Amino acid sequence: MPTSIAIHGAAGRMGRHLIALASQDRAFSIAGALESQQCPMLGRDAGEIAGCGRIGIPIESSCGVPFDVMIDFSAASATPRALDVALKAHRPIVIGTTGHDASGLEQIERASERIAVLHAANMSMGINVLLRIVGQLTAALGTDYDVEIVEAHHRFKIDAPSGTALALVDAIRCGQSTGAATSDVVHGRHGMTGGRPGGQIGVHAIRLGDTVGEHTVCFGGLGETIKISHTAHSRETFARGALRAAKWIAGRPAGRYSMNDILFGSQPIT
Repeated sequence: MPTSIAIHGAAGRMGRHLIALASQDRAFSIAGALESQQCPMLGRDAGEIAGCGRIGIPIESSCGVPFDVMIDFSAASATPRALDVALKAHRPIVIGTTGHDASGLEQIERASERIAVLHAANMSMGINVLLRIVGQLTAALGTDYDVEIVEAHHRFKIDAPSGTALALVDAIRCGQSTGAATSDVVHGRHGMTGGRPGGQIGVHAIRLGDTVGEHTVCFGGLGETIKISHTAHSRETFARGALRAAKWIAGRPAGRYSMNDILFGSQPIT
């Protein structure tokens, strides 16, 4: 049986990629394509908006049909609505939206007490492997190596640094095992900053044209530098990851899950 999905944020860039891929994959069926009540695309066929031809599913502001998994690629302010739909249906949700504040993250955490929730800053398989490698590198190299993160995205991205960059910060902290405070993260530098203190994590955001997503982590020691990078060439890679996550989480018990669970299960990080 195909996994039926409801896509929240269906008229957005990621929503369209999800519709196009899912409509061509027999492992999935599209139960609903959801948008806000203010969306000018309401009533139009989701497939036509996605550029894959009519699929008989209109863009709607509510979901009146059953589904197996909700996928949210909207805006941080809209995620609570997606959570509400999933909670009322008592169905799992995959959240690829980023930029949530503390209140939004708390809502996601509370929802995971009642339904299965997979929240990932980046749905790319490659990025999630990179996160693991970065944690391992940090643990192996120790505190003698400085760490900097550089991320680049398209000019329309509304949050900075990217959710993936913040996930990389978390991976570095996990590798350090020092309980570093948030104040140890520096977002860019300007003026007479003085020497670089130990334990600091530099994060730099670039917004450039139609860049899909680039992340580079630099480890610098005395006499050598290690750079590890990931480049997304198309948003399709995120959509494929989200669909894989939806297939995986369908039928799972309530709880908080990550892409790490899909890729590595219960394997330890190091």
